[in-house]
Amino acid sequence: MTAHSTEQQREAAATPPPATVAMDRAQAAPAPAAASILALNNIEVVYNRVVLVLKGVSLSVPKGQIVALLGANGAGKSTTLKAISNLLHAERGEVTKGSILFDGNEVHNLSPNELVRRGCIQVMEGRHCFGHLTIEENLLTGAYTRADGKAAIKRDMELVFSYFPKLAERKNALAGYTSGGEQQMCAVGRALMSRPKMILLDEPSMGLAPQIVEEIFEIVKDLNDKEGVSFLLAEQNTNMALRFARYGYILENGRVVMDGDAKSLSENEDVKEFYLGISGGRRKSFREGKNYRRRKRWLA
Repeated sequence: MTAHSTEQQREAAATPPPATVAMDRAQAAPAPAAASILALNNIEVVYNRVVLVLKGVSLSVPKGQIVALLGANGAGKSTTLKAISNLLHAERGEVTKGSILFDGNEVHNLSPNELVRRGCIQVMEGRHCFGHLTIEENLLTGAYTRADGKAAIKRDMELVFSYFPKLAERKNALAGYTSGGEQQMCAVGRALMSRPKMILLDEPSMGLAPQIVEEIFEIVKDLNDKEGVSFLLAEQNTNMALRFARYGYILENGRVVMDGDAKSLSENEDVKEFYLGISGGRRKSFREGKNYRRRKRWLA
């Protein structure tokens, strides 16, 4: 055997087969990030062409997940949701910078009803049910944009009643004479009647008893798990929101000052002190809360 052939055999033995190379590359490559159903890229919102409310807000919501948008009253949570659902013009507001992508498409110039047809629906803060209509009639208004027939709408009505048994019991009652919790359930059920891919849920806990808030959040989780509906949840009740969300963004004065998975946010010392009222491993009294022991790190 010649020296040349011996050298070729050594090179062949040292070179792994193509399948092995492909496998090694696949193992070395990072796992792809979950596809986003909603992405905001550096958006700014101005009211009355003067007041700058949102200042470079960027966030994303992966498909099939619950993402929390947290912050104090006036931080810009509702404005962010209205920018997505294109309801700002009713309040003399407009997105002046950045882009909003829903399901991979730019939606900034769509009308609110066109966005609903694409599967993005906002449940407004304060519920906003039609008080002079029955619960059942309120739910039917959510199917206004659909054209798939009465049988499909009836099936979805039964689906809503299966998630909200109280609505089935009160379906013939005028919405204006039902409780706050029932009206909130009606508002979420009305959104479901449009067959959404995503629901923008604004302050669902506002003005409700704790046990009702717990019940509504459990239903939101079921809708996410069983129906695959994605949620962007704007909420002041930070503790409750982080229990059910997978990821969270914290807004302060129109800016995103912190984000991360729900567990890391709930364990963050700043979040504990300034949003959960816990410092030094114990819950602070209201009197102590009036004077912060230290500045928020993102304001330093």
